[in-house]
Amino acid sequence: MLILTCPAQLQRLEGALRRSLPFSLPVHGAVMNINRGNPGEFEVVVDSWPRFGAVLARRSGEMPVDDCYRNTHAAFYRDVGAYRALLETPGCLRWDTAFHVFGLQEGVATVSQAIAGAKGIELEVSEYYTYLHPDPSTMPEPRLDPSVRVGSLSPVHLDLLNETWPYGGNARSRRYLAEVLGRFPSLCLQDGAGQPLCWALTDPFGTGTHGYTLPAHRRRGHMRAVLALTARRAQARGFPTFGHTATGNRPMQRLQEELGHRQLPGLCRFVLHNPGLGRAGP
Repeated sequence: MLILTCPAQLQRLEGALRRSLPFSLPVHGAVMNINRGNPGEFEVVVDSWPRFGAVLARRSGEMPVDDCYRNTHAAFYRDVGAYRALLETPGCLRWDTAFHVFGLQEGVATVSQAIAGAKGIELEVSEYYTYLHPDPSTMPEPRLDPSVRVGSLSPVHLDLLNETWPYGGNARSRRYLAEVLGRFPSLCLQDGAGQPLCWALTDPFGTGTHGYTLPAHRRRGHMRAVLALTARRAQARGFPTFGHTATGNRPMQRLQEELGHRQLPGLCRFVLHNPGLGRAGP
């Protein structure tokens, strides 16, 4: 197991992951952020270098035992056996904490299930569709009502974000959202008084996340505009435009398809290890 710290190695890894898109998307996004100032304070672990079989992007430093929001790792592998060996290497993961591992390959879940079964660790697996836009410059020009303006979210909106996020509602999720908001791009449509109507965040893996329109302002094309504007800004920064959508969220799936996003084959699987710990505490 190696932690890549050399800028030249990380640049080389970014290029290799780019050639492995779309299945390397989350790890690729994390490495892009690392190579552009590392706002998320991440690091990359590989099984070997320069010929690697598996990559794990994870937070650097000591992580809280019960914070599965911050303890989120993205995985990509060329060889599933190398991926399992990497996860089983001492020091790669803290199996006594609550943490997520996610990725776009089936082995991300099956390897966790195999290791957890041997260790007697509880798991929860959530499945999502992943949508990727091939060229945001071709997306339709957003049409905004004259009373609506494009802005950004600020810390004063944290309670609103936490209350409206399906995975939020607690102190740990609020801390996580505060980090995401402070370190990564966000976009918000506001009314004339500056109050948020609709928004989308970007997470440490370059993923579009927490897209939401307040109920009183739905069916007005706000989310369509937010998705298009967010995609163009990501493209201008050199990032792919992608996001994970719940398999039962047909309205969001349909909207993305109308805008030209393509649903990737298979599923993105988020594997929560030790969910009991993740639910403990405030």
